[in-house]
Amino acid sequence: MSETSWSDRLFGGFRKTSERLSDNLTGVVGTAKLDDATLDDVEDALILSDLGPSAAARIRAKLSEKRFGLAITELELKEAVAEEIADILRPVAKPLEVTAFPRPQVVLVIGVNGSGKTTTIAKLAHLFQEDDYGVMLAAGDTFRAAAIGQLKVWAERLGIPIISGTEGGDPASIVFDAVKEATDTGIDALIVDTAGRLQNKRELMDELAKIRRVLGRLNEDAPHDVVLVLDATNGQNALSQIQTFKEVAGVTGLIMTKLDGTARGGVLVAAAEQFGLPIHAIGVGEKIDDLRPFDPDLVARVIAGVA
Repeated sequence: MSETSWSDRLFGGFRKTSERLSDNLTGVVGTAKLDDATLDDVEDALILSDLGPSAAARIRAKLSEKRFGLAITELELKEAVAEEIADILRPVAKPLEVTAFPRPQVVLVIGVNGSGKTTTIAKLAHLFQEDDYGVMLAAGDTFRAAAIGQLKVWAERLGIPIISGTEGGDPASIVFDAVKEATDTGIDALIVDTAGRLQNKRELMDELAKIRRVLGRLNEDAPHDVVLVLDATNGQNALSQIQTFKEVAGVTGLIMTKLDGTARGGVLVAAAEQFGLPIHAIGVGEKIDDLRPFDPDLVARVIAGVA
C-alpha cells in the first residue's frame, strides 16, 4: 500500500473523530483574539472528543502560552491544536522492531476478547514479512477454540508456520514448543496469542507468569515485547484496560485497532498522555495491510481535521 493511499485511508478512518472535534470546536473562535473564554471552550471540545482531561489541559496551557491575546482563525486554531497533539504523540511513536539476538524475538500479544487481537496478530505478522523477517505464530489462547482456528487460517493465508494445541491445553507448553521450533529453524519473530479473559485477573496473571517462566528457560530476555491490542471504539474504557493489563501482564507497548468508523480516535492522545507507553501501530480497516506503523504528525493532523 502506498503512503498516499494509507494517508487517504487514515483520513477516511478518522473522519468521525475529526468531525466530532470539528463540531465541538465550531463557533469557539467567536472573537478576534484567543482569550480565557475561548480557551475554556477549546478545552471542553477536546475532552468531549475523547482526548481526556489531562491532554486537554496540557493543550490549553500550551495554546495560552503561545497564542494568548493574539488574533486566531478557526483554521489556525485547528493547526495549533494539531501541533500540540503531535507533541504529545511523538515521544510514544515507536515501531515494533525485530532487534533480539539471539533470535527469535518473542512478542506476546494480549487484549480482551473482541478487541481484534487475533486479526491484529496476522496483520503484525504481515508487517514483519514485508520487512523480510521470518515469522512464526503460536496459538497460546487455548481458552477459545475459535481463536486457535482463526489463527490457523491466517497462518495458512500468510504462508507461515504455526504451533498450536487443543482447546483447554496448556498455553505455556505451546509457547515452549514454539520457541524451541522457532530457534531451531532460524525464525526471526515469534508472535504469541494469549488469552484475553479479564473476568479472573488472578488466573490470567498466573497463566502469563507461567509462560514467562517457561520462556526464561529458553531465552532469558523473552518475552521481548508484551503488546496490548486496544479497540478504539471503547473510547475512555480503553484506558482502564491499559491500567489493568499493565498490572497483570507488564505491557510494553500498544496497538490500537478499529479506528475506522469511530468518533473516539482521540483516546489515542489520552493513552499517550496518561501512560506514555509506546504506540507501535494503528489499524483503520479489515484488510491485511490496514495495520501500519504509528505516524504521530499525520495522526495529529487527521484528529484535528487539518488536511
